[in-house]
Amino acid sequence: MQTELSTISIFVTVVEAGSFSNAAEQLHLTRSAVSKSIARLEQRLGVTLFKRTTRTLSLTAEGALFYEHSQRAIAEIHSAESLLDQGKINATGLLRVSAPVLFGQLYVAPLMVELAQQHADLQVELSFNDRTIDLVEDGFDLAIRIGTLDDSNHLIARKLGDHRMLLCATPKYIQQSGPVNHLDDLHQHTTIAYPYSGSPTKWHLQDKNKQLYAIKPKAKLMLNDMQAIKNTVLLDQGIAWLPDWLIHKELQDGSLVQVLAEFSSVDFPIHVVWPALTYMPLKTRLAIDLLVAVFPSQLSANYPPSIQKSLSNF
Repeated sequence: MQTELSTISIFVTVVEAGSFSNAAEQLHLTRSAVSKSIARLEQRLGVTLFKRTTRTLSLTAEGALFYEHSQRAIAEIHSAESLLDQGKINATGLLRVSAPVLFGQLYVAPLMVELAQQHADLQVELSFNDRTIDLVEDGFDLAIRIGTLDDSNHLIARKLGDHRMLLCATPKYIQQSGPVNHLDDLHQHTTIAYPYSGSPTKWHLQDKNKQLYAIKPKAKLMLNDMQAIKNTVLLDQGIAWLPDWLIHKELQDGSLVQVLAEFSSVDFPIHVVWPALTYMPLKTRLAIDLLVAVFPSQLSANYPPSIQKSLSNF
């Protein structure tokens, strides 16, 4: 039989206060309101909870049994409320984050490590996966997505920035194999590509006038890992199409040079996404705020985060 929690709370207060008058004072109610509440509770339960005299108030056997369980239930509710209130003040519990493998390792992991270090009661699980997961079904609080958002109907998204794919090679390779002045020249060079169904993935390029070109490289090597492609290019083995955020440092220090600099891919958006919730846990809000604060400047520089400087305000 269901009873209202407020009525049960009044009952527990009466027992612990020792009288209707004392309970009414503690609850800021009239004595009549407390008495009527207990009467309704007894009627609903079909038992007498108190033995009443003009001077004393004591529990019946049924009342004692009901009090034992009610007091325990009220205590559990107060404990749960306390934990929830604590979660509104401090980031607590497990934060589950999904990110693409390489991008997540370079960009997301350092930020999540720092977030966990700054909140003693927060545990972070960062899962690296290049497939699109179902956040709700798989139990994730948020995810980083690169490219078009195909499953965003039940998600909230915040754009973090954009990235492009660039053609690159080592200066030594270009010196040995000759310059690349036109797109057609690529067919005369060794290329390293990402495979798709046994064939090299097409390189979708655009010029400064936004004219689009689809190049299918005659790849001598196909590797299904961007870091492995980059490492192979650094061994002077050919030309590859790589994300700007992965090769920025090498472009800066000259160990890689951009090939056909007037061509690049279209912009690929990078978002943080999370399930639409009525109430967002503080742990999720802190993670999103951190990503939104740090990533735009870092992605515009195409360089992994400088953690200590970036997080000075978190």
